[in-house]
Order: sequence, then structure tokens, then C-alpha cells
Amino acid sequence: MNLSTHLRQVTVTRYITPLREGGSLPALAEADDDFKYVLKFRGAGHGVKALIAELLGGEIARALGLKVPELVFADLDEAFGRTEGDEEIQDLLKGSQGLNLALHFLSGAINFDPVVTKPEAMLASKIVWLDAFITNVDRTFRNTNMLMWHKELWLIDHGASFYFHHSWANREKHAISPFSLIKDHVLLPQASMLQEADAACKVLLTEEKIREIVWLIPQDWLQWDDTGDSPEEIKEAYAGFLITRLTHSEIFIKEAQNARQTLI
Repeated sequence: MNLSTHLRQVTVTRYITPLREGGSLPALAEADDDFKYVLKFRGAGHGVKALIAELLGGEIARALGLKVPELVFADLDEAFGRTEGDEEIQDLLKGSQGLNLALHFLSGAINFDPVVTKPEAMLASKIVWLDAFITNVDRTFRNTNMLMWHKELWLIDHGASFYFHHSWANREKHAISPFSLIKDHVLLPQASMLQEADAACKVLLTEEKIREIVWLIPQDWLQWDDTGDSPEEIKEAYAGFLITRLTHSEIFIKEAQNARQTLI
């Protein structure tokens, strides 16, 4: 498949500091291009499935015109981290040798505060649409996973999306299910243009674009012990999930609209 969507690959050269939000222990690191990145490790939490969710969620958001820090594949050499004093971090680095995922570090960015900033209706609606589409459970008032940088709203941390891949056998059912947790979305009160957002997102997110994004997943991340599917079959399953969900978007749109009605 010829891809117009692609990710750069960098080599991690310096581990700077752990970022102890959540349980996955991401880190601030520097790479051989002299840029700093927030590094997500394959050896943490849900492993490569969290990286796949991060990759797909971030690149789908970008395809919709939403602002997401640049994602790069980040290679971790087997010698990296040997001098790290913290045993937990050293184990994490050892378990993450090879290809990981990193987000460009937005220096000076601050956490989005829903009390201070009210995004305009279409932007809020597109973000709610995105998170209902990819079943992102983690964009709530408690943990917004958004940043303000240069007075613009940026989306981060999509690793908790696509929770169907932890229950692989039920993926067809999940593809046409409403997303009830959208009721907790931090931007739902501002999302008054969900129908318009649905129409706009469907223009941008074609089947071809979905396949371009899914085919970014490295083969190395698709060697799963919990399924007999080949890497190509796993990619087809992700693409099929997204295409089916897009075709039946009225299911999750109605769920979001109904949840919003209880707020206003």
C-alpha cells in the first residue's frame, strides 16, 4: 500500500525524567534529532496495544484537522538505560527495547482547564465525535488529556482508546455499540454541533485514509500471544472496526446527544 501518511523514526539518546501521570510511566527523553519527546514504552501497562491506540487515535485526530503533537517511532537500543539507578525504570527500559512511540514535547504547554477555556462549539463537537468514534475513555474533567499551547487546544494521550482490542473476540459487537462513557466527556457541554461534526468528519475520514493510518502499525507490534491472527489479519480487523463504526456513526452520535440532553 502506498502511504501518504507516514511517521519519522528517531533513536532515543537520553532519558531525562519520568512523567509519573497514570500507571504507564511515560518519560521525557531526547532523541538523535536533538528534539525532546514524551516517550511511551512498549514495556508498560497494556504494552503494544496501548501504543497502537496512541498511534491510531493521534493520527485519526490529525486527519480530522485537530491539533496533535507530532508522533514518531522511537527506537530504544538494548544498551539504553543500563546506568539508570531506579530499578523499576531500568526494568521498564529493558522491557521496551526496540520500537516505541513518542510525542513531540510541547515546551511551555499547560493543562487544559475547562473552567478557564470554553472551546467553540464545532471544535468541541469534533473532539467529542473523535472520542466516541475511537472509544476513548480518558478525556474527562478529572483527566482532560488536552493542553493549551500558543493559545491553541492540543490533544494528547489516546492510549486508553480502542478498548475492544482487550476483548478481541467481540470486536464486531463493539464496532456497532454506542459509547456510554461519552457522558463523562469534558467537552460534552460545549458539543452542540454533533450532527454537523459527523458530516464534516465523514468527509475527511475516508476508507482510504483509515487504511493509510492503520497500515502505519509496525509489524513488530502485531505479534500477539492472545490471538492466532497474523499481523495482516490484525490490521484488517482494526480497519474493519473503524470502517464499520464510521458507517454506523449515528449510533454513537445519538448516544452523545442523549447524554448531552441530561446536562443542559
